[in-house]
Amino acid sequence: MHYTRSEAKKWANDTLKGFFLCPVTPVNNDFNFDEEGMRANVESFIEMGVDGLVVGGFIAECWNATLDEWYRYHEVMAEAVNGRIPIFSIILDPSAYQAVEKMQRLEAMGFDGVEVINPVVQLRTDDEIFDWFKFVTDRSDMAVMLYRTPVSGKVLGWDLMNRLADLETVVGTKQGVVSRAESLKLRHIMRDDFVLSDPLEPVFLDDLRRGGQVVFGELSFILYGKKRHLVTEYRALAAQGKWEEAYQVSEQLAGVRDFYGDVFLWDVVHTFTYASALASMKVWFEEIGLKAGPIRPPVAQASDELRQRIKSTLKELGVT
Repeated sequence: MHYTRSEAKKWANDTLKGFFLCPVTPVNNDFNFDEEGMRANVESFIEMGVDGLVVGGFIAECWNATLDEWYRYHEVMAEAVNGRIPIFSIILDPSAYQAVEKMQRLEAMGFDGVEVINPVVQLRTDDEIFDWFKFVTDRSDMAVMLYRTPVSGKVLGWDLMNRLADLETVVGTKQGVVSRAESLKLRHIMRDDFVLSDPLEPVFLDDLRRGGQVVFGELSFILYGKKRHLVTEYRALAAQGKWEEAYQVSEQLAGVRDFYGDVFLWDVVHTFTYASALASMKVWFEEIGLKAGPIRPPVAQASDELRQRIKSTLKELGVT
């Protein structure tokens, strides 16, 4: 890794900028991971200017994989990236011992850090969750992004967030509670070197103006296809302090954002899960020329009606 334990927070502040995105995973018709497709997609992500990748979690379908498949998936992704951009994994295990084993293997593969969800079973009190993270971070030097989300069954509270932020290798959080007010509140009360990401591209420009720096753990920038350049343009204008011009450019993405919310994001918000909503993202990826394939059973495939709707709408919006 490019940092020591004591340097983790500074490294994260210097490195976690722009779009650190979670792509879907290509799957063959036999429902095994498509390694060739994975490598091809990584080349496309780097070409389109993705700043970093966050792989191996819900969106990647790695919750629905064997442990051997999980490790092989990460080997392929690390080899494909080959140090050209930062790469994080996502740890979803309630077992602290399994989490530590994965982190040690990931470090050996060349991963830069991990996003870690609090245990989804058994541990619910603040002290229990703090002790779990203390156990894990004591046994790995990797930078840890928290995942503050109702998906875990326990949304991390203000006091617990501050306690966790003081752990040496905890560098920030993906603010997965879809509440702009809570994101701004957290940024106000957390230590200055703690990276807080509101994982929603539509608010990224406003977030840049309010001290934010990264969209961590979502996938919209990839999805924008032929309109992706608008994001690059508004970021450049923001960097020059031309905020009003930047907002005008950003607003040109409104139709695509609304459609993304309609066919994916709001399902996640309403159900606190990703599984069924991912079928639409598989279709969307293929429509913009990326590898995707079917979703892994037992999750249902996208209907013919949904496929046609995505195809026609993306064309109408100028994405394809």
